[in-house]
Amino acid sequence: ARGGGAIGAGVFDAGGSMTAIDWAGLMQVGLHGLGLQPSEFWRLTPVELRIKLGAQSGAAPLTRARLDDLARAFPDVKKGPIDG
Repeated sequence: ARGGGAIGAGVFDAGGSMTAIDWAGLMQVGLHGLGLQPSEFWRLTPVELRIKLGAQSGAAPLTRARLDDLARAFPDVKKGPIDG
């Protein structure tokens, strides 16, 4: 498959964000890799195609290391008695 399947084909990047769509690559994977008929391929939503290709449907769980990274990047700031 081109660039490693649906993620590399231009539907979603490694972080799950939408990118430019490589229709030729997606059609190759859908029609030949999954054995879909053209009418079946075109009825799929991007999320359905992603699931058929084995991609996880949700974001990865937040790990302790990532939580620590976020806490360092966005520390709690106490502004005053009104802010709590």
